[in-house]
Amino acid sequence: MPLVPQRGDVPVTIDESLCIDGCTLCVDMCPLDSLAIREDDGKAYMHVDECWYCGPCAARCPTGAVTVNMPYLLR
Repeated sequence: MPLVPQRGDVPVTIDESLCIDGCTLCVDMCPLDSLAIREDDGKAYMHVDECWYCGPCAARCPTGAVTVNMPYLLR
């Protein structure tokens, strides 16, 4: 079974294989500054576990790399 390289319990997950190096569209859209770009590979990640589940980060991503993991009770 393959290992998952990222946590699955955070509000926003980023598929690193789809994330464009150096793209900051999702980071720019986050009103809480919860997303950041790693300096070593230029990929986005969620650096704080805080999210309003508003969704502009996922909507703005041109490759669909960003997923907002909305809790069942908020759907």
